[in-house]
Amino acid sequence: MNPKLRFQPVSHSWVALHPQPQGVIQFVAGAFFGTFAPMLFYRYLIQSLFEQGYTIVLLPFNFTFNHYLEAGFLIREQYEILPELVRMASFEGYDYEPYLDDKNFYWIGHSLGCKYICLLEAFTSLPNQPQVLEQFIRKLMFNTSDEAQIQSVIADISILVDELTQKIVEVRKLVHLYVGRDVKIASIFIKGQVSILLAPDISDTSSAIRPKFLANLFDKIGWGVKPTPEETYSLIKESDLFNLLGLIDFKSDKIAKSTCEWFINIRKIPHKNFHNHLEGGHLRPLGIRLISHVINFFHSLVIESFEKRNIGFDIYVIQLLKDLKQIQQKKDRSK
Repeated sequence: MNPKLRFQPVSHSWVALHPQPQGVIQFVAGAFFGTFAPMLFYRYLIQSLFEQGYTIVLLPFNFTFNHYLEAGFLIREQYEILPELVRMASFEGYDYEPYLDDKNFYWIGHSLGCKYICLLEAFTSLPNQPQVLEQFIRKLMFNTSDEAQIQSVIADISILVDELTQKIVEVRKLVHLYVGRDVKIASIFIKGQVSILLAPDISDTSSAIRPKFLANLFDKIGWGVKPTPEETYSLIKESDLFNLLGLIDFKSDKIAKSTCEWFINIRKIPHKNFHNHLEGGHLRPLGIRLISHVINFFHSLVIESFEKRNIGFDIYVIQLLKDLKQIQQKKDRSK
């Protein structure tokens, strides 16, 4: 009997617990859709992944221009949820073994959600020493002359690192209390975890605020997007990580076009097989089930059969995840 996809609130997120999970997919949706009801807007994709044997965690986020702070919120959620997955699975008589190793936690993002995933992986390579970290941030924010902004970012990241370090200690204690087992955590941020970006959009303030002169005003007074696209790209490029990354983009997608081209040009995708260029537009990943069809009111193909939807999109996400997991396992065995 196939398990049913049922979400329950855990911390600020929504969790669908699989009885025999092979891992956890942490899904970060796009702007608006990720803020309100991702379990509705992305229902078909989420159901497909759940049926492959994954526990699903939907990580919501607030609409804000300070993406540093929101990325911090998302990684805090991982550590709030991890011990709860163990406790809930143990109580239900489900398998909790995959939750005891953070390499079994995978990330899938869409649109703006991809930026948060990228920030969390890039943060892994930040220097530990306070003085070196300050120098790194100053170099990163080379276009910023506002000292208050620079100090704010340094303080936010320093506080986040300290808080997550303590949070991991609490996670270990809770897991040991619940099941008497230890949990493996490779990094306070994302390290050695598979991530798949669906139409990633690392855009500037003008993508959210019209007209452009108003967006420029927001940037000038320090209310614009942080980090900027240039700063985000610099963080990613300077990192030696992102070697378990998959990318799916769409032929008629103008929103994510420049971001996708940047990823491809700097060759952060481990292999050409981990990049798929598919038919459709920016909101192709959305869709809900209706009898034997998928409904997506935000795409040109409003109604599709399951088969057409699967061969046009979902099968690529599932295969990418399988292939990247194989690379991850090979890397682990070679250590």
